[in-house]
Amino acid sequence: MKKSLIALAALGAISTFAYAESNITLYGIIDMSVSSQKIFGKKDSANTVTLNSGLRSGSRWGLKGVEDLGNGYQVGFILEQGFAADDGQVANGVADGQYAFSREAKLYVQGGFGQIGFGRLGTLAGGVESNNMLTGWALGTSYADQGSWTKLAKGNGRADNAIAYVSPVFGGFKFSLMYSNGLSYENKDEEIAGGDASKWSENSHYYGIGAQYTFGGFTNSLIFEAIDNKGGMGTDVKTPNDHPAYLLNLGLGYDFGMITPMFAYQYNWQTEGTKDHVFGLSAKAPVAGGTAMFGVRYLLGKNDGAAADKEDKRRAWTVNAAYEYPLSKRTTAWAYAGYADGSKGLDKHETAGQKVNINGYQVGIGMTHTF
Repeated sequence: MKKSLIALAALGAISTFAYAESNITLYGIIDMSVSSQKIFGKKDSANTVTLNSGLRSGSRWGLKGVEDLGNGYQVGFILEQGFAADDGQVANGVADGQYAFSREAKLYVQGGFGQIGFGRLGTLAGGVESNNMLTGWALGTSYADQGSWTKLAKGNGRADNAIAYVSPVFGGFKFSLMYSNGLSYENKDEEIAGGDASKWSENSHYYGIGAQYTFGGFTNSLIFEAIDNKGGMGTDVKTPNDHPAYLLNLGLGYDFGMITPMFAYQYNWQTEGTKDHVFGLSAKAPVAGGTAMFGVRYLLGKNDGAAADKEDKRRAWTVNAAYEYPLSKRTTAWAYAGYADGSKGLDKHETAGQKVNINGYQVGIGMTHTF
């Protein structure tokens, strides 16, 4: 009996040692809420009450690990899968739904030179995942449809077949470069460009360059992104051509302690497509043990690809407020309210390829648990 106990103890010690050496972490987020919304201008629209997953933070689970190679070098990975906690379905994948790790699948090498990563990566201004650099909006990409920056402004989401470089930090500055050898678009109403299976000239490629400054109370960023659409259109707004689409994002913010005001701006443009200016003013502040957030945005644009009998001007504004309270180190309770007024081509849910509610209201309460 004693020998058996000694053997079991030895095996346990070896298992613990091996796990520590591999340094693998299981993590995740479960986000659930109840919300009510109404879409103005949509035929037969009514108030709806729904149980949601991912209104504040996309529900996901993941694995990440790192191995020390010595001499300051490391190899690591991130594998992250999105899911809808209300019905168990896969989230954040493309239309065919074949992704095993829909949010991120990344292998990287890092050291004094910075980091080089490969795989399915969040784009620089996509607002999500480990290569994100987007700043300037207090609500970030949370509280979709109306609160997320990338729902009113454009967002390139994630890039398959990607390689990204992140520099070391120099005096508060960090620089990033990203390239995709072939995109597959994520939404069911977008054309699937086919990845990088065809020759280079027939694949749609993503290019991104960004700089972020974080020092003292400052958190600022400037990001330029382009998709050449060589493999076909996949942008939110359909046009009769395959012209490249461009995004420029500027984010500014300063933490005064009692309040952190922010400014965000995006210009997106495409020949014979949309040309939008999006402005955002927001702030967050500690209130009663939690964090209060408020933001207003305005979109001013034009759709050069609109049909002759359709409105080519694009106008919309939104106002958003949220409050988050930490119930514990891993659990947050929150409430959100947003109102959007769309006009001039954005007054109906279906108009101009928009998939989000930019003409109506949404309110919700929920809880987010991390592990």
